[in-house]
Amino acid sequence: MKKIISILLIGLLFTSCKGQTSKAVQTIDVKAFTEKLQTTEKPQLLDVRTPEEYAVEHIGDATNVNWNGSDFVVKASNYDKTKPVFVYCKVGGRSIQAAEKLAELGFTTIYNLDGGIMKWNASGKAKPSDKIIGMCDQEFNELLKSDKKVMVNFYAEWCAPCKKMGPYIIKMQEEMKGKINVVRLDADKNKTLVDALKLDGLPVIILYENSKETWRNIGYITEEDLKKHL
Repeated sequence: MKKIISILLIGLLFTSCKGQTSKAVQTIDVKAFTEKLQTTEKPQLLDVRTPEEYAVEHIGDATNVNWNGSDFVVKASNYDKTKPVFVYCKVGGRSIQAAEKLAELGFTTIYNLDGGIMKWNASGKAKPSDKIIGMCDQEFNELLKSDKKVMVNFYAEWCAPCKKMGPYIIKMQEEMKGKINVVRLDADKNKTLVDALKLDGLPVIILYENSKETWRNIGYITEEDLKKHL
């Protein structure tokens, strides 16, 4: 009887979670997002990241409506709810939340960019820039010149999986000293490298041996599973 009740509760929870996504929200890939933008007259394109992130780069004529700002609802309400609205963030976490809020506010058609601006840039959509942000390619290549394996972890302060992995990776920096060089790089502060390596998600672990990439993982990985690759 207890098992039956547990199964029913799990089923209800699963159904509840599925029902959280509004029919007005469509999460689409870079190609579809681009096509929709190009075929929509005067598209309403919202960058829901912070003003600081927006200032570094943004897509086309996007306007900044910070999801984490106290005035998100007020600013969003200035847009036409009967026309399509396009939203994106860094990797997609904030934009899907913003999209759901827009649906609650009465917007009828919302396109959310799957993978955010990182996917956009990695697909070759980013505008060329001579500005170097953070470590340059030459400095990175020098970092990889080692007789030991080099493990590079790209993370971001706002990234939940990154925060979860952070403590054990910092611990590994001490535990593996002399065996493996463990390097942590803030993706937001090292945009030049992120673009050069075509990173399209976070967190990222890249393992190098003799300056050559031997393994890469995008997304959360447990300490136990990570160590299996080292």
